[in-house]
Amino acid sequence: MTFRSALVTGASSGIGEAIARFLPVGTDLLLQGRDEGRLAAVAASVARSGRRIETVAIDLAKPGAAEALAERGLAFGVDLLVNNAGIGRAGRFDRNAPDAEAEMVTVNVLAPVVVTRALLPGMLDRAHAGGGRAGLIIVSSIAGFGPVPFLTTYAATKAFDLRFAEGLAEELRREPIDVLALCPGGTETRFAERAGSGRNGAHSAERVAREGLEALGKRRVHVVGAGNQAITMAFKLLPGRLMAALAARSVSTSSKG
Repeated sequence: MTFRSALVTGASSGIGEAIARFLPVGTDLLLQGRDEGRLAAVAASVARSGRRIETVAIDLAKPGAAEALAERGLAFGVDLLVNNAGIGRAGRFDRNAPDAEAEMVTVNVLAPVVVTRALLPGMLDRAHAGGGRAGLIIVSSIAGFGPVPFLTTYAATKAFDLRFAEGLAEELRREPIDVLALCPGGTETRFAERAGSGRNGAHSAERVAREGLEALGKRRVHVVGAGNQAITMAFKLLPGRLMAALAARSVSTSSKG
C-alpha cells in the first residue's frame, strides 16, 4: 500500500520515527515532534531525491498546537494520518501534578480528535477522486483494554483512542479509507523513562511500526505480540477488579526496576 503523503505525529523518536523510516520512499512526509533537533535528524535520515519532507516542531500539549498542526496537514495534502504522539505519567492520580494529568488528555485524546476531524474530509475527497484509499492509524495501547492503577489517566486516554478508532472504522466502512487501532504493550522507546513507570517491554519500535503498517487495511485492531494478546484477552474475560489489582502490581514492580 502506497500513500502519496503522510503525517506522522510523535516522529522524533520511538514508534513514530520507525513508521517514518518504514514508509515507502514515494511517500512524502510531514513529521511532527517536540524535539526540533531529533526531528531534523530523522528527516535528514529519510530524505531521498524527489521526496518532499517537512517538519513541525510543536508541543501538542500547548494551547492551539493541534489546530496549528492540522493547518499544516491541510496544506500538505495528507493521505495517511498516523496519530502516534502520546505521553504518560505513572503514579497515584491525586499525587501527580495536575498539569501532567491534563496534558495526557490533551495530547492523547484532544489532539487526535482535532487533527483527524480537520484532515479526514480532504483525505476522503482525494481518495474518491484518485480511485485509491486513504489510511488512518491511531496508536492506542494494551493499557486501553482495562483499568491500570497508577497509570489511570494514561490507560483511560488509550481506551478512548481504541474506541475512537473502532467507531471511526465502522462509520467509514463504505468509504475509501482504512482505519486501524495499533495496540502495543511495553516497547523499547523513551516512554517508560519519561512516564516514570520503570523498564520498557520486549518489543522494538521497529516491530510495532512494521506490524502496524502491515495490518492497515486487513483489520481494525492490531495487538502486537502473543503475550500482549493474552493480556487483552484477560482484560475481556476476567473481573475488572482482579485485573486492576494485577495491573497495579505490575506497574508498581516495574517502577521499582
